Amino acid sequence: MPRIAGVNIPDNKRVEIGLSYVFGVGPSNCKVILDKAGVKDNPKFSELTETEVDTIRAIVEKEYTVEGDLKQQVSQNIRRLKDINSYRGTRHRRGLPVHGQRTKTNARTKRGKKVTVGSGKKKAADKT
Repeated sequence: MPRIAGVNIPDNKRVEIGLSYVFGVGPSNCKVILDKAGVKDNPKFSELTETEVDTIRAIVEKEYTVEGDLKQQVSQNIRRLKDINSYRGTRHRRGLPVHGQRTKTNARTKRGKKVTVGSGKKKAADKT
């Protein structure tokens, strides 16, 4: 089980899919990394030699910001937007959609589960 950028990648996965387990490496970056490493035909990780895995590991660690560093960078960017009180920062702070989506309907993922109010009827008083 190869370990790249602190992430264990299963042996039975193809290289393009397995590399996408690393936060910050998507499908297009996977293809670029494999071209630089000289890996052809998208084999499984179990079929790679140790030197090929080492070259892939070196390319990812040298040329890409991944995992913890990338997550830290993203959170710093959001914190900066909040600190300067930009529109996007206030949307982050309120927990609302940032990129102009409507909120009258939809936006359930960002706003949370819908809270419904009852019908407004009062319960009948017990007659004793």
